[in-house]
Amino acid sequence: PKVVSDVMKYKGNYVAVPVNVHRVNWLWANPAALKKANAKMPTNWDEFFVTAEALKKAGVIPVAHGGQNWQDFTTFESVALGVGGADFYRKALVQLDPGSVKSPTMLKVLTTFKKVKDYTDKNASGRDWNLATAMVIRGEAGMQLMGDWAKGEFIAAGKAPGKDFLCAAAPGTANAFTFNVDSFAMFKLKNTANLQAQKDMAAAIMAPEFQEVFNLNKGSIPVRLNSDMAKFDDCAKLSSKDFVATAKNNGLVPSVAHGMAVSSAAEGAIKDVVSQFWNTDTMTAEQAMDRLLAAAKTK
Repeated sequence: PKVVSDVMKYKGNYVAVPVNVHRVNWLWANPAALKKANAKMPTNWDEFFVTAEALKKAGVIPVAHGGQNWQDFTTFESVALGVGGADFYRKALVQLDPGSVKSPTMLKVLTTFKKVKDYTDKNASGRDWNLATAMVIRGEAGMQLMGDWAKGEFIAAGKAPGKDFLCAAAPGTANAFTFNVDSFAMFKLKNTANLQAQKDMAAAIMAPEFQEVFNLNKGSIPVRLNSDMAKFDDCAKLSSKDFVATAKNNGLVPSVAHGMAVSSAAEGAIKDVVSQFWNTDTMTAEQAMDRLLAAAKTK
């Protein structure tokens, strides 16, 4: 898709080859924990908080989270996508449009995001993402908002999708897709043999065979829109279906949390504000919004 190939270019020329696509806006859940709480897999943020409340009452940590700024922002961008939609996400978090950064929609995003924290546990600070996933695997926690690399943890633990764990687009984001792409950067070379080797490597990476084998092992999906998904699990099939659909309906957006969208200076400043808001009980959503506006101007 063009939005992905644009990330692979510098001044109009390709400088990298994409090996895969990770979907960032996923919600993972433990079906046994949901059953214990008599709760369902949520499809929007209102349902998410109903499920979270039910899990809490059943003695299960509702949301497994790791208090690191990229994890905070992974949650934040899924909330922004679910509450505001792909167009708002693109304007506010990719184009850093001041009128979108400071808006009633952003206020609702920040308020919803902070509400998620009420359903995390007190020991979340500094926890690595895979340890948070392990909490869901064990049934200590009911849900986790994390990219599809989390699936690798479930699979490694011998768990089967649809049976031992559930996957769905993050609440309200079924028609959108935040992508994170792993790629091989290619340096500017002059030697003819080396240039040919770069072309050969690029062709091999983009070949259907490599895309299939690599992504079956990585937990991501092929970057080609015409990929055969027969050998992939249901979570990957859903991801691929949504990847193809969102590439057509303009719902495919780059992940800010994973360095796909804005300059590293702006990304760092925005992440800092979001984590400060997450971790500071005294900061209001209005104050956070004003700080985001200032952070978005970081060059």
